[in-house]
Amino acid sequence: MSRVAIFVDAGYLFAQGSVALAGEKKRRTELRLNETAALAELVSLAREKTDNGRLLRTYWYDAPPANGMSGQHTALAATDYVKLRLGVLNGQGQQKGVDSLIVTDLIELARNKSICDAVLLSGDEDVRIGVQIAQNFGVGIHLIGIKPARGSQSRLLRYEADTTTEWDATVISKFLTVAAPLSKVAGSPASATGSSQGPVEAPLIVAVASANGDDVFKRVADDEIAAMDTSDVATLTTFWDSGQQGLPAEVDRPFLGKCRDAVARQLTSDERRAARIYFASAVKAIAAKAP
Repeated sequence: MSRVAIFVDAGYLFAQGSVALAGEKKRRTELRLNETAALAELVSLAREKTDNGRLLRTYWYDAPPANGMSGQHTALAATDYVKLRLGVLNGQGQQKGVDSLIVTDLIELARNKSICDAVLLSGDEDVRIGVQIAQNFGVGIHLIGIKPARGSQSRLLRYEADTTTEWDATVISKFLTVAAPLSKVAGSPASATGSSQGPVEAPLIVAVASANGDDVFKRVADDEIAAMDTSDVATLTTFWDSGQQGLPAEVDRPFLGKCRDAVARQLTSDERRAARIYFASAVKAIAAKAP
C-alpha cells in the first residue's frame, strides 16, 4: 500500500477560503475553523487520489501570533497524525518562512522514500521547486486549489502538479465559517440568558475595580465573550485541556487592550490577572453548560 502525506498552507486556506465564502478576504478573527472536519476532508481526498493510500501524517503550516501559539495551533498540535510547522509573522501581518518549510519537508520525505504521494493545499509558486524535486524522486503531487483556482494559485504550480482539484464554497463550508456572535447562536448558552452584556454570571475571583469603582473589566470580558461563537469556546477549552494556562495570545492581547482603553491607563499586574481569571471562569461556565 502506498503512503501519502498532506501539506496544508493555512494562510492560503484562510485567505482564499474566506473569499469563497464571503466574496472577500476576512481576518482570522472573523473566521472559525472546524479542525476535525477540515482534516477529515483532506484525508478523504488523499485516499481518493491514491487508491486508499495509507496516511503518513498531515503537515499544517502557519505563522503564530507574536506572543506564541494560538489556541487553534495548540488544538492542532495535540491532534493525532498532525505535525504543526510554524513560520514567523512579520510586522505587516504576513507569514514568512512557511513556503521553505513546505519545500524542505516535501523534499526530505520524497528523498527518504517515506511517501509515494503528496496532497498539497497551497497557491504559492515558491513551493514549485519542492514539487519538482519530489516528483524526480517518484512522488505524485495532488494539488488542491480554492475556487477560482486560476486566480488564487500560481499558474506554473498548477501546471507542475500531477493532478489538480478545486474546492468551492460548498466544500469549504464543511469546515470553515464566518463567525456569528455567540449571543446570536440559537440554543447557545449565551442566547439563553437573553443578555448581550454577559452570557453567564461567573464570580470575580479577585476584586476588579476601575478608578470609578465599577467592574469595568468584567463588563469588557462579558462583551468579548458575547461576541464569541461555540467554536471559540471549544478552541479555548482545548487550549486549557492541553495543560496551557491563562488565555491564548490572540485572545489575551486584544482583551487586555480593551480593558486598558476602558480605564484610560495601564493596568496593574493584579488587574491583568483578575481580568484573565474572570474571562476564563466565564468561558468555562459556558463550556460546562454546553450539550
